[in-house]
Amino acid sequence: MLSTPRAAEVRASGTAAPLLEVQGLTVRFRTERKSLQALTDIGFSMAPGEILGIVGESGSGKTQILLTMMGLLAENGRAFGSVKLHGEEVLNLPSDKLDRIRGSRMTMIFQDPMTSLNPYMRVGKQLTEVLVKHRGVGGSEAVRQAAAMLEHVRIPEAQRRMGMYPHEFSGGMRQRAMIAMALLCKPALLLADEPTTALDVTVQAQILMLMRDLARESGTSVVLVTHDLGVVADLCDRVIVLYGGRIMEDGPIDDVFYNPKHPYTKGLLRSMPRLDEKTHGDLPTIPGQPPVLSLLSGGCPFEARCELRQDHCKSVFPPLVRSGPRRLSCHEVSL
Repeated sequence: MLSTPRAAEVRASGTAAPLLEVQGLTVRFRTERKSLQALTDIGFSMAPGEILGIVGESGSGKTQILLTMMGLLAENGRAFGSVKLHGEEVLNLPSDKLDRIRGSRMTMIFQDPMTSLNPYMRVGKQLTEVLVKHRGVGGSEAVRQAAAMLEHVRIPEAQRRMGMYPHEFSGGMRQRAMIAMALLCKPALLLADEPTTALDVTVQAQILMLMRDLARESGTSVVLVTHDLGVVADLCDRVIVLYGGRIMEDGPIDDVFYNPKHPYTKGLLRSMPRLDEKTHGDLPTIPGQPPVLSLLSGGCPFEARCELRQDHCKSVFPPLVRSGPRRLSCHEVSL
């Protein structure tokens, strides 16, 4: 498992102020019949240069955390709590103030670059627009910086490809172009939503190495949302395990992966193929289905699928307890 030197140095010193502080983040959506709570009391902090992974099944709220921080909630959604970047509150900022932060200090890579890039604009034009809007750089200098960033993310013949359209790029190159766009203004925080989905294994490895290098070289902090536990193990310093919009467990990668505590974390890790173990037949799975958020009661959202469940688990939500660098939310297991 690899940690970025900058993040490790900050953790060891314990003196640097957090780059990102999220406290009590709760998101509700209004529907025709009732209010649906997608996130409940999410909290974490990040040091400069740290890479944080957020894992969990579909519908657990992973992407919603990123969209909420970016101010991209759907119209029927409301966010509560606090999200501070360099000590400045960014949650629920007016659009004009948020626009000064998005794209410059905080950027996001979306899951599908084909739907994120404008198909009618040349890639170079889309890159230079970022510099014009957020840095006031124009003309030949914007073109030079954009081409240099394409080279930095290892796109060959960058100058020529500046004049091409997104459909003329391969999937891997489109994703690299999205990373280049996100990094042009040298952001402090990069949010990545499944950045390697649908890419072949070789290209995926290249993208992950690129993100690791960027964190090491520039001190950019990265929040990575993914289903792939192998990616998290290779890239991240810490991991948050999310279920039903709540944190079940989090901590340093080595601690959580080698000594998982929560039954849900254990189930996720058991379902991951391993090269060091022989498997016969199907991989183990977690029985049951992810919860319907609108039907959740006040208890633990994992209760219906948990092999350790007791009567009180259905009605009383376990508090998120901290011990050292780890946190756990479970009535039946302790750190």
